[in-house]
Amino acid sequence: MSIKSKVSEQEWQTRVNLAACYRMVAHYGWDDLVFTHISARVPGPEHHFLINPYGMLFEEVTASSLVKVNLAGEKVMESEFDINPAGFTIHSAVHEARENAKCVMHLHTTAGVAVSTLINGLEPYSQQSLFALSSLSYHDYEGVALNPDEKSRLVADLGDTNFMILRNHGLLTCAETIADTFLAMFILQRACEIQLQAQATHQPLIPIDERILAAIRSQASEVTKNAGGALAWPGILRKLDRMCPKYKE
Repeated sequence: MSIKSKVSEQEWQTRVNLAACYRMVAHYGWDDLVFTHISARVPGPEHHFLINPYGMLFEEVTASSLVKVNLAGEKVMESEFDINPAGFTIHSAVHEARENAKCVMHLHTTAGVAVSTLINGLEPYSQQSLFALSSLSYHDYEGVALNPDEKSRLVADLGDTNFMILRNHGLLTCAETIADTFLAMFILQRACEIQLQAQATHQPLIPIDERILAAIRSQASEVTKNAGGALAWPGILRKLDRMCPKYKE
């Protein structure tokens, strides 16, 4: 019996969107072999989540291969695959603390890790940086995320923000939807890339005035027509349908 026939229509759509998210991360070269994760809450009253099968490349993830787990990282649906316990430590902490964090993405991109090592972190050098800086937090490095005690500190540092830079580690975004979470990561990653390229010129840089930063949240809603990530997501799915339609299987 197929996975699709065993789950609700709402869960299947979440599976398709999450698989698409994994494929797009691979497409942009943001993946780190099998060592980062994107998780999404399954619609419904249970606190169940979908996450990638440990050992599968992001470009291989499909809707059916995603593993359904509870907040303890225990499988709640039969699957031939396991998950990465270190990876879910971070994700479960955010999901448990934030009801509005339906999707959590954590990546080790080269640009993201590089900016995470800088004393000043992300700087207001680009328009892209402003969207992230309007809701950005930092979390200090504590080693590989295997210690459950780190959860409370990570959640405290995250607060109500949607963008996080994990020092010496990478980037994290979270939001109500998979589309919003992907868009947030796209913006944060692009801001890091722009900053590093600008700094590499070794020329004086012009920071954006703080008064503009203060108004950026309302402007962000105007730019996306209040649709957030949903404005670009249908186009992303069409792109995947052309490139690798098997993500929906």
